[in-house]
Amino acid sequence: MRYTPTALGYLRTDVSGVSQQWDESEIRRLAARYGYDLAEIVPYDPASGRPPLARLKAQATRLDAEAVFVPSLEHFPDGEAPGSLVQRLDVVTVHPESTCSRRAVPPVPDRAPVRRVDGA
Repeated sequence: MRYTPTALGYLRTDVSGVSQQWDESEIRRLAARYGYDLAEIVPYDPASGRPPLARLKAQATRLDAEAVFVPSLEHFPDGEAPGSLVQRLDVVTVHPESTCSRRAVPPVPDRAPVRRVDGA
């Protein structure tokens, strides 16, 4: 049995507009090509009044996802992949095709030996 990592798709409905179905199919195609099990595409509608990435982050945690596929960086605020998201998931864009890999956690520095002050 082979392990298949889980991924999510994400898009903003106002950015995709009439191309939403096309964007969704491109997300599915690229996720399959990269070898991911695409569990769900999470659409975000700014008219909902909810925070833009809240549902995506909740689903990523619930499904233990390793990556999120988006049509382009324009689907994120300021056209950049949010650092809080990149720390948790690989962010893969369809156009242009690129990946922002999860940031590695810096290693914990070696601790100096504890010195006792009572002379022992």
